[in-house]
Formats: sequence, C-alpha cells, structure tokens
Amino acid sequence: MSQPKVKKVVLAYSGGLDTSIILKWLEETYGCEVVTFTADLGQGEELAPAREKALKMGVKAENIFIDDLREEFVRDFVWPMFRANTLYEGQYLLGTSIARPLIAKRQIEIANLVGADAVCHGATGKGNDQVRFEVSYYALKPDVKVIAPWREWEFEGRPDLIAYAKKHGIPIAQGKEQAAPFSIDANLLHTSSEGLALEDPDVEVPDIVTKRGDRRTITPEEAPDQAETITLSFERGDLVAINGKPMKAHELLAELNRLGSKHGIGGLDLVENRYVGMKSRGFYETPGGTILWYGHRAIESITLDRGAMHLKDELMPKYAGLVYNGFWWTPERKMLQAAIDASQESVAGDVKLKLYKGGVRTVGRSSPYSLYSKKLVGFDEAGGYNQADAEGFIKLNALRLRILAERDKEGGKNE
Repeated sequence: MSQPKVKKVVLAYSGGLDTSIILKWLEETYGCEVVTFTADLGQGEELAPAREKALKMGVKAENIFIDDLREEFVRDFVWPMFRANTLYEGQYLLGTSIARPLIAKRQIEIANLVGADAVCHGATGKGNDQVRFEVSYYALKPDVKVIAPWREWEFEGRPDLIAYAKKHGIPIAQGKEQAAPFSIDANLLHTSSEGLALEDPDVEVPDIVTKRGDRRTITPEEAPDQAETITLSFERGDLVAINGKPMKAHELLAELNRLGSKHGIGGLDLVENRYVGMKSRGFYETPGGTILWYGHRAIESITLDRGAMHLKDELMPKYAGLVYNGFWWTPERKMLQAAIDASQESVAGDVKLKLYKGGVRTVGRSSPYSLYSKKLVGFDEAGGYNQADAEGFIKLNALRLRILAERDKEGGKNE
C-alpha cells in the first residue's frame, strides 16, 4: 500500500536493532530523509555508539541529534510529579510514563528546527507508550504526521525482523538474534522490566531479572545489615540537598539512586492496568524515587494544613492517571499542577530517613514553617486549647446521627 508523501522524519532512535530496522524501513517505505534523535535521560548506557550506528546507516552527520536531557528531565518533569506524591494505582511511581512527554517535546523541537513534517517512534501497538508519544506530538504540533511502524509494517515477529536486518546489512549484536527473555526501559528515575519471563504473575520474578548485571537496585536480602540515616532538605516541595550538600537536580536523584540501591530499596513486582485495556505485569526498580516519595510526604506532614493535604490526596489519583495515560500537556494536568504547586510554598525543611534492607523509615523532621505545636498537642499543658470546646463540636456532628437513631427506634418517620 502506498504511503502518504513524507519529506523528512525525526525518529526516536536508540541505536538498537529495532530502531535501526525502523530507520531503514522508513527510507524504503516512505522514501524520506531520516533525522535521528537519541535522548540521554540517565539510562546508564553509552550513547556515542548510537551516533556511529546512525552514520553507518547513512544518516547525515547534521541529522544526528544526541541530547543530554537529564537536568531538564528531573527539574521539569520528575520534581513537579513528586510534589503531588504521585502514585498510579497506589504503587507505581510512573518512572517510564514521566519520560515520554519530554522525549516527545524534544522530538517536536527538532522537527521544527530541521523542517521535518513527520515524527516516528518504535513503541508497539499493545502498550501505553504509543499513546503517550502521540498525544504529546499532537498537543505540541497539531499538523505533524506520526509514523508508528509497529502498526503499519507486515513483520509478524522477530524472525521477520532478523531476516530484514540481514537482507539490508544491518548489524546484529551478538546474542540479539534470539528474543531477549524480557525487555528493559530505563532512565534516571526508573528501570522497568517486562515481557516473556515476567508474563506469568503467579511466578516469582526470576533471578535473571532481579540479579542481572545492569540492575538498578539489589534485593533486600543482599543489602547490608547496618542501617543508614540520611537527611533530605526541601525548598518549595523540591529536594535541594542530601546530608547538607546542595546539588543539581539530576545529581540529587543519582545520589538517591545510589543510596537506595545500596540498601535494596525500590524493587516492585506490579500488575497494572494499561490504558489500552489490558493488564500487564512488570518488575520496576525506583530506588531514588522511593526514598524521595517518603521524604516529601514526611516534610508535608508538618508543613501542610490538614485541608490542603487532604485535597492534594484527593487530586493525586487524577494527576497520576493523567501522567500514566500520556496527558502531560493537557489543560487539566496544568491546572492540577498549579494547584499542587500553590500548596508547596511552605513545604521546606529537613527530613531524616533511616534506610534498611528495602525499607525507608522517617526518624525526624523539622521546618521553619512547621504547623506542629507541641504546646497544643502535649499532655502536660493546655497550650490555649480548651477541652470543653470539643463538646459542642461533637454534638453538632452527631446531631444527624441522633435524629436517624430516634427515627429507627420508633420504627417510623419523625414528626
């Protein structure tokens, strides 16, 4: 089937086998010029080979973009999300989800820079990422042409891809001819492992996943027998220092990852509801994010008014759903962000956390904006609180219940 005319396309390119196949397929199928974009989000991989592979595949040097987005990723995406204490379905810290709007944003910026009329991603037609990428593309460039090879080409499985690679001289790394036992996606916040060896939710996550060479965190069983106490410092809801040492945003998250990994923190075996309608099981590693979540919650516990905290807790699942489903650039996410950020002006101070064998425990918190009053809550002094005032409060709140009880006791309507 003939494809619509495309002059130039920006491909989200990792340099791996799949995106290298996509690069060649784009040239063959669309007859267009290909621009490659590789994002450094702190995934821990050497990205220079991506440039060399793109050059060998015939991409012009001026059409190869490899961008270090680590600081922007943490400062403008991870930190805002953590101000909301965001959890999807009560557990997932959204490590993969939060990276997609930034990748899409930079892809569109490059498309505008080089005059491309199309963008392309390598997400499969079964997952959430296709939605996250494409909704973001359209929000940022409404008239852009989106190419999703996994929804278009006729390849039915890995053997077809390997045969295509061999036909076109695309290098196949040793061990890549067979399907990997699971897939990995990584960035500075998170590593997710999914598929194949993890597809039976009744079988424990195998050692090849939890004890692989590039894992993000060790298991709690492997962690030291000695606990470690750390101090996190916050300003306006954002982490600004660890143990009194200020750092850039991405450096802070990297240090939290180191500490969390050391103590076996942040591994999660999760079955989640995908936006496209199916359940999926994965093993997620978010050591630094797990520590940060507990720390932020602890500083809010003494600095946020009860009403503001409870409203934030009500808004959080909605916010989490927007991030998970790819609606970062929507008006509703921006509205929620404004409300959340308004609550963070006084969320500042220090939190002491004890890390031990997979666990995070708060052992101290202080703030110049603390709402905690020992004078009010203490057992040894009244501190301006009159216990007798509670009687009227209790009776007013109980009035409707007393009326109900009287009606039910009489077995009929109240006059």
